[in-house]
Amino acid sequence: MRQTWRISSFNGAILACYFLPAWTIAAFRIMISPLQGVYERPNLSLVLFLNDYLQLGTLSTVRYAWLMALGKLTVVAFFAVFLAFATRASIRKSGGCDEALMMALGIGSVISFASMMMAAKVGQGAALHLHVTELLMLLGNAVLMAVEPPLQRAPAQPQPAQAAQGSESYTFSRPSS
Repeated sequence: MRQTWRISSFNGAILACYFLPAWTIAAFRIMISPLQGVYERPNLSLVLFLNDYLQLGTLSTVRYAWLMALGKLTVVAFFAVFLAFATRASIRKSGGCDEALMMALGIGSVISFASMMMAAKVGQGAALHLHVTELLMLLGNAVLMAVEPPLQRAPAQPQPAQAAQGSESYTFSRPSS
């Protein structure tokens, strides 16, 4: 049996299994109850940074929280598209699912890095550990995608030679023959 899963695709599927529920729940909590949803661990660093350093009001903080929820839902959507493409062997073998995974890794890394920096700035240790862990998972898969060689295709089967040289068949009629 030939192996058609690359390590980065398999790792991306495992990452998608983590980020799909975790970031969807965090984003929906912000959308349902913005003031209550932003004071949970995944979103706490953003709120404290905006309140302490930028001194924004409540409405402006909620707008930035909705923007972060939109960014997280974008990452979730790219992971969902990647999983849908990765389930089809023909798309996975040709590498067609890698673009969605790269977009999810790129946007997710930016969000996690920004959240990590904000958590470090406001002194939230638990939020800092969460965002560092998420960032390392995303960057680890990005490194795997960068250094992993492309999937090797099976060699083409040789065509059987014509049985007789004189029995050539022409598709067009030649009047001179």
